[in-house]
Amino acid sequence: MARRRKKIGEILVGWGVVTADALTQAVAYAKEHGKRTGEALVELELATDEDVSKALAAQFDLEYVDLDRNVQVPAALNLVPEKIIKDEKILPMEKTGDRLKVIISDPLDLELQDKLRFLLNMELEWALAPRSKIQRFIDHFLGGVGTSMDDTIEEIDRDEGLAGKEKSALVKAKDAADADAPVIKLINLLIDEAVRMRASDIHIEPMSDRVVVRYRIDGVCINRDNIPKSMQGAVIARLKILSGIDIAEKRLPQDGRIKKRVGNSQIDFRVSSLPAYHGESVVLRILRPDSVKIGITGLGLEEDDNERFQGIIRQPNGIFLVTGPTGSGKTTTLYAALQELNRPDRKIITAEDPVEYNFTGMNQCQVREEIGLSFARILRAMLRQAPNIILVGEIRDREVGEVAIQAALTGHLVFSTLHTNDAPSAITRLVDMGIKPFLVASSIQAIMAQRLIRRICGECKVPDPAPDRFALRLLGFDEAELSGQTIYKGAGCTRCSGTGFRGRQGIFEMLEMSGELRELAFKQAPTNQLRRAALAGGMRNLLEDGKLKILRGITTPTEVARIAQMEGVMADEDEE
Repeated sequence: MARRRKKIGEILVGWGVVTADALTQAVAYAKEHGKRTGEALVELELATDEDVSKALAAQFDLEYVDLDRNVQVPAALNLVPEKIIKDEKILPMEKTGDRLKVIISDPLDLELQDKLRFLLNMELEWALAPRSKIQRFIDHFLGGVGTSMDDTIEEIDRDEGLAGKEKSALVKAKDAADADAPVIKLINLLIDEAVRMRASDIHIEPMSDRVVVRYRIDGVCINRDNIPKSMQGAVIARLKILSGIDIAEKRLPQDGRIKKRVGNSQIDFRVSSLPAYHGESVVLRILRPDSVKIGITGLGLEEDDNERFQGIIRQPNGIFLVTGPTGSGKTTTLYAALQELNRPDRKIITAEDPVEYNFTGMNQCQVREEIGLSFARILRAMLRQAPNIILVGEIRDREVGEVAIQAALTGHLVFSTLHTNDAPSAITRLVDMGIKPFLVASSIQAIMAQRLIRRICGECKVPDPAPDRFALRLLGFDEAELSGQTIYKGAGCTRCSGTGFRGRQGIFEMLEMSGELRELAFKQAPTNQLRRAALAGGMRNLLEDGKLKILRGITTPTEVARIAQMEGVMADEDEE
């Protein structure tokens, strides 16, 4: 009888890499999103891609190659055309007789294996390494996207007569078929590199003597390179053409979208142009559907907050508000809740401005102010569509707030966002908008404030022997809390581009309305009184949630201090 091949989850549990509960969570996530268990474990950050690759090697009885240690150029690298190596993300390592050892990342990709046998016309032996490490190896030794982009910019920069040929370059930029035109090649490389580096935005910013390219990665902008000033018009024109924006209009802000295949994924880009002093500034927002399909388990809620969250979103009616500044992950949190509730027996309608991600099973409506299709108008129409659950992108004014409350009081569950710094402030903000206090008090079920913090990179995570004392003081840590605890940091590696961080997750402040809080809201109590009552009722504020993440080795004190600090610390510092 053939020996049963162990599943990858069983192997990782046996090695102690993941717990049985974590595996159950990953299997459920994999089924929901149509992924493999290994992919789910990596996406939920329950295991690293290296752990999964090692487990696959054990599962299929293949050699695992540590590319961080085997950094010498393989002797067999020149036996395979460079294009095949780059396109298929493989690495030929060594040839013994008529047999060539090739490193791949997926032992189940039989189509690739057959294709390589046909193309190379020799016997092949397989070894495994993570796809990300294969890509870094290719970039380092063969010159990947980053090197090609640098070469293209240098090529443009060397052409001293390009300033006089800007008009000609603009004509070239319009010809989408001319992929060898420097400006088209540059834009393609720039987009490919930004996606590969997990950037959320690409910023093209004209200055007096150059055009600056910056990527926003994990919420932080990093400078990528400078494009010659002579190419400014052609680069911006190319982006406008791709996104369907009027290239002749340079005085007004414009918006557009780009759809582009990068690797194996079809990715949307939301494009915004803004006239500035030195020319039009263009920002490409990279919209990845998978980034908002992380599920509730991927948000980073503590166990008690997660239980409360699960209970709140299953209420039959009322309003659930998520608050925080722009870019704090509010939309992702609401989408996670809607995906949990998205079942055939429920009707969900959303009003969004704009609709960035499309979800099966939801009726998503796009706000279009220019034709009078506002949030309030969509909301009123929604109520005649007999929905169970409503999402309002943002409560911006009294009219939208009153219609949302009316929906909540007539038996609908309403999700929405608000721009406030913490959860208790949302109550006073709604009253300040002109909404009657008794309506606010009776309709709101819960308010959750959130921020995004960067996670320490799993590959270079090390204990921090000397954590930033000032950051610890800002967070209100005392010696008793730190006694016996290990603070971690990221040392910096190729996987995290030397930053020490990779990926983000939320810190949260969950305010669940109680009888006392409803009474205070009805009496229009000030925010500080509402906050005291919420804390007394068991709410954990953003600061305390951030401190838990530090003590669990998820992030650093400096990262949490960047967005949440103990009140009064600076005043105490000044008195000393």
